[in-house]
Amino acid sequence: MNPQMFNSFLDGTKSALEMAAVANGCDLSPPSNGLEFPPCGAHDLPTVLRPREDGGHLEEKGTVEVVSSLEVDGRQVQNDIRFGVFVVFEAPGQYQKDCFKQYGMQTDSTGKYAVQYKPYHLIGLELGYSIASIMCRGEPTGQTKTWAGDVVATAKRDLTAGEKLDGEGGFMVYGKLMPAQKSMEIEGLPIGLAHGLVLKNDIKQGQGLSWRDVEYSEKTQAVAVRKEMETMFRQEFGMGEVRANGTT
Repeated sequence: MNPQMFNSFLDGTKSALEMAAVANGCDLSPPSNGLEFPPCGAHDLPTVLRPREDGGHLEEKGTVEVVSSLEVDGRQVQNDIRFGVFVVFEAPGQYQKDCFKQYGMQTDSTGKYAVQYKPYHLIGLELGYSIASIMCRGEPTGQTKTWAGDVVATAKRDLTAGEKLDGEGGFMVYGKLMPAQKSMEIEGLPIGLAHGLVLKNDIKQGQGLSWRDVEYSEKTQAVAVRKEMETMFRQEFGMGEVRANGTT
């Protein structure tokens, strides 16, 4: 495995990118201050991943989150779901709650929230079916419905003007999931484009980077596409235009 890809798993960037894709494809909300990775085993998923108003960890309903397989002190979480995937959902009424119970689903103490999960994620085997579905039937496995989540390059350490960013999985920045509107407000630099750009400003550890902080060219195809997407978003949500800060 590419070392930088491996590092992007360890520093949370990969999870942030995947949850941005889930949020954008399922019309869900990213946490307002990034993923928090609460420790949680499979048996506790519907209890931990319910809204705070119902005693859980999530700040609101319809939010994406990733759980940790390690406790804060480094101990292995009991019945962890390290390689698995899951979804927690709410019963809209008493009938659904009764069904959860009758069918033996794992729920929280109220029976209102239930979880479905599988303890493995066979991406290498599942990818072929997605490709075949697209090519043979013209059916995507999933597609973006909205731009709800963005992943912004965030400083791993204090950075100095003149340094060149080493991108995803490097020593300088990691990707932090945030609502797209919040990213637009700070003119956030997407983690996917944070490689090889030279810093114009000093950046403190933990600070999200902005387009204003780097030298870039809008003639680069990837940058041009991103800028077009940002313009469309601002028009849709009535946000003001951003002054040009790059080099062309």
